[in-house]
Amino acid sequence: MEYHIDATDQTLGRLATKIAIILRGKDSPRFDPAKLSGNKVYVLHTDKLRFSGKKPGQKIYRRHSGYHGGLKEEKLEKLMMRDSRLALRHAVMGMLPKNRLRARIIKNMTLVKGEV
Repeated sequence: MEYHIDATDQTLGRLATKIAIILRGKDSPRFDPAKLSGNKVYVLHTDKLRFSGKKPGQKIYRRHSGYHGGLKEEKLEKLMMRDSRLALRHAVMGMLPKNRLRARIIKNMTLVKGEV
């Protein structure tokens, strides 16, 4: 099935939870954790996401290159200005199972900054 979700004024974590449940197929009575559900999710207006409290200035995303001094940090505020789709993708990835299916499941999600 195809799901179209408008992210305008929705909280990042709550929206990511909804998307992860749909992508896994947990909303279906025929749920099987070892199989792909086949559900596709299209999320519009990711640039209009809402955050609670002081999260944009305090939440930090970290990645490491593997080399000495290779730790890169970026605040949610800067990440949203650079590409708002990355913040939502990161949140959904964290809610999916950490196994081989995760890469295949996440391909069924399409994120769009504005209208299609």
